Amino acid sequence: MKYKLAGILSLISLLSGSVYPDEYSFKIGEEIYKQTCISCHGPDGKANTNMELIVKPRDLSSTLLDEEQTYLITKEGAHFWGARAEIMPSFKSVYNEEQLRGVAHYISKKFNPNVKDRIAEICKECEDVPKEKKHKMLKRGKKIFKRNCSWCHGKLGKGDGVATKNPVDSIFPYDLTKTLLTKQQIFLYMKYGGKKWGTHGTDMPSWKRKYDDFTLRSVTRYIDEVLRKKK
Repeated sequence: MKYKLAGILSLISLLSGSVYPDEYSFKIGEEIYKQTCISCHGPDGKANTNMELIVKPRDLSSTLLDEEQTYLITKEGAHFWGARAEIMPSFKSVYNEEQLRGVAHYISKKFNPNVKDRIAEICKECEDVPKEKKHKMLKRGKKIFKRNCSWCHGKLGKGDGVATKNPVDSIFPYDLTKTLLTKQQIFLYMKYGGKKWGTHGTDMPSWKRKYDDFTLRSVTRYIDEVLRKKK
């Protein structure tokens, strides 16, 4: 009886796909991606589309987002995580949890499977903050944020800076108090600019020529420890 029960459970598990969870999830995600996401992000994830949108969709082959972050954005929509333009909607009322997880899994494995290794390789060239400078980071970060970043992101980082009031130049800086990026990701986004990580505009420039890693890490720390707590 025990062995028969085990056999039945194994058959159920096989039919449900849970024996090969990654493959099963990948297939679910692939189907939904082709139904829903491909029109904006394209068959290769590079968003080479002629669609007239306020903000061009992200190149999924270059993003620094991991699978969990991709899932959260697909579920809640980009606006929930700080985007001012509501181009990437929430799909939680369209797809169930298994399907949303599947889409994130497919995107991560198909278009950007080595993102963590790529980030690790880039970070090998990044400078560490000397211990004697660590106590200066918040002061330095606040100063640079107010000097440069607040023009777009606003004094409190809510994406409502002076630059957004100009009706001629349409820019959509993120509300940094809501971002789901890690500190490392924020640092890399600032250092190399948005275009390297999949955005098609030049609104978020690279700051590596103007500021050293200590300064950029200081701004990152200010965003993470001060602005995110004020949301």
